[in-house]
Amino acid sequence: MQKGNIHSIETCGTVDGPGVRFVVFMQGCPMRCLYCHNPDTWDTKDNKILSISQIYRKYEGVKEFCKGGLTVTGGEPLLQINFVIELFKEFKLHNIHTALDTSGVLFNYDSIDKFNNLIKYTDLVLLDIKHIDENEHKKLTGHSNKNILEFAQYLSDNNIPMWIRHVLVPDITFNKDYLLRLGKFLKKLNSIKALDVLPYHDMGKIKYERLGINYPLKDISPLSKENAIQGRNYIIEGIHSIL
Repeated sequence: MQKGNIHSIETCGTVDGPGVRFVVFMQGCPMRCLYCHNPDTWDTKDNKILSISQIYRKYEGVKEFCKGGLTVTGGEPLLQINFVIELFKEFKLHNIHTALDTSGVLFNYDSIDKFNNLIKYTDLVLLDIKHIDENEHKKLTGHSNKNILEFAQYLSDNNIPMWIRHVLVPDITFNKDYLLRLGKFLKKLNSIKALDVLPYHDMGKIKYERLGINYPLKDISPLSKENAIQGRNYIIEGIHSIL
């Protein structure tokens, strides 16, 4: 039976998809986003090894409070795609809504059969687009954004509902030209159901201190709500642009 390397499980999650949800945080992530607030999920070493039946039993114990469904997040859940497929399959047998919270960085057409299998059991993808510019994306995360943008197009081509998430960081992603470009890219996608523009915050600093890791954005202040609204408007402007 498939087992997953799990960081933690949260019940009654309200920011990880529609409704109140049962949220499984997977252990391990290949990216090192400068603003990551979960550095404790990076390591791929074994944490809590749980079977699908163990996770489902935990869900059954709180299902009256988690009627929105299941969200699998991380870390990066695509590192354990085989486990996520089987976990979603089990939950769909019970007609439970499934959502995948991912950066899409591990999408690869060489493994398309796995992704085709995954989306059979996926009701929603929360897709975190870190940066629209290739070079800036590498500076921000250590990785190219090519696979991420290809994954977004793949989901659109297969009509898989998406919630797009984008974090606005002063001097990094909070930039009118970049946000207009992001909007123009999103304009090409036909299955976007929501756009979440999230202002950068530094609440993860405490975790970095506890883990003895240098916090790379210590000199950057959190983004204001007003600037977050302005940034979202730039993206919308790009979506509605003629060219």
